[in-house]
Amino acid sequence: MQARSSAPYVAAAAMAAALLLPSLTARAYDPNALWNIVHGKCVPNQLANGDPKPCVAVELKNGVDRGYAVLKDIRGATQYLLIPTQRVVGIESPALLAPDAVNYFAEAWNARGFVEKAVGHALPIDMLSLAVNSEFARTQNQLHIHIDCVRPDVRATLAKLRAAIGTTWAALAEPVGGYGYWAMRVMGPSLADANPFKLLADGIPDARSDMKVRTLVVVGMRFEDDVPGFVILQDRADLLHLDFGAGARLQDHDCALAQVKD
Repeated sequence: MQARSSAPYVAAAAMAAALLLPSLTARAYDPNALWNIVHGKCVPNQLANGDPKPCVAVELKNGVDRGYAVLKDIRGATQYLLIPTQRVVGIESPALLAPDAVNYFAEAWNARGFVEKAVGHALPIDMLSLAVNSEFARTQNQLHIHIDCVRPDVRATLAKLRAAIGTTWAALAEPVGGYGYWAMRVMGPSLADANPFKLLADGIPDARSDMKVRTLVVVGMRFEDDVPGFVILQDRADLLHLDFGAGARLQDHDCALAQVKD
């Protein structure tokens, strides 16, 4: 994958700001809203009272600098956000690639039960997803991983393509949700040994130097012989073609799949 000039991003910045649909519409005017909620309310309440509110969970077993909170997003019936309790601006933060970095994606997958609680029953893993948006597709200056159901059409496309998805990055043969993605598979029931941030930085040419324009999506999957695993998707923002690098666009925040009988 060849590096692209940054000039088009500067030229298209105003257009991006005008057209981007924010994930957190009520908080869009305060880019520090998530940080203020987690740092100013959830963590202090957890430390003082053992109560994570207004978050639904705060995990500080390894200290505030390595903890995280889970917050119900105001958009949609089933969307939750995992947010570090340390200051991490976004996907481009060097802290996410440090040798001892917290694997926030693994923690987010472990928190998928909040989505299942919202729909009232367990869900097959291939109905569940995680997403981090690029700098151009986010409204907040604090890393947050979207935890929610995947769109039905995205699930169907990935099921069709899964046999061709290997253990190294490669461009998919057809668009997913209307956009071109690269994909790889990770086998196993958890992401404990596979950090998508590092897989992206180490596996895609030039990604480490332009992480801010990348988006990551993780979708649970059943592969051959019903073996559990994940499809990891990555895209690079291309503002001139109205691709903001919004991984959360592949999610369904009302979880239509919860009504599907599998």
